Amino acid sequence: MTGPAAVQVWWARLGDGHAGLLALLDPVERARYDATTDAANRGRFLVGCALSRIALGELLGLPPADVPLRRVCPRCGGPHGKAELAVPPASEYADVDFSVTHSGAVVGVAVCRGAAVGLDVEEYTVGLDVDTAAPSALSDTERAALYARPAAGRQAAFLRTWTRKEAVLKALGVGLRVSPRGLVVSAPDAPPAVLGWPERLGPRPLVGLADMTVDGVHPASVALVGTGAVRVDRRDASPAVAAYGGGG
Repeated sequence: MTGPAAVQVWWARLGDGHAGLLALLDPVERARYDATTDAANRGRFLVGCALSRIALGELLGLPPADVPLRRVCPRCGGPHGKAELAVPPASEYADVDFSVTHSGAVVGVAVCRGAAVGLDVEEYTVGLDVDTAAPSALSDTERAALYARPAAGRQAAFLRTWTRKEAVLKALGVGLRVSPRGLVVSAPDAPPAVLGWPERLGPRPLVGLADMTVDGVHPASVALVGTGAVRVDRRDASPAVAAYGGGG
């Protein structure tokens, strides 16, 4: 793939959830929603499912409830893995990929054609223990650079680095099954780029990265595997989510 690849990134909030969105869920999603006991997690799942269906429905020209999705765990085969678009290999939409993320009150979905996509957002909270999180997340070089910064700026720097790493690992479909220490990215205040690659992932592909900030505070990153450049079409999805099923 040459030239910047376009990715739509839709952002909504936990507070956008409402009972009318339940009509958009398929039976598997509804069962998982009903089985989730924590209210906040249940709400994030509902908004994430609805937002995925709204974003994909716009691209496919389908009502959100009719968007064909499947979830298959790569380890056990159960219906709780990463959601994928369930279309035949010969379909004109077989090259569509999407990624869902949520943290705190923020929920996001990225949709792309022609490249694998990963999206991550991290809630910026005062209570993050960077000293505990950094050893398992950062390479030795990244940790040294982090601690060379003033203490007041370390949390923001760590979260920016982390969103880049997790976005790439999500785009690859491996998530945290691969240690993020082996994936080295550029400094938080430098243009986003992958500098080091985990050996266990094989040859390094083209990876495009773009950074965002949600609500002026929360760092987010989107990664595309298969292209070296990213063009982001950012959407505020809150009105769209509120419009379905009687919300708002």
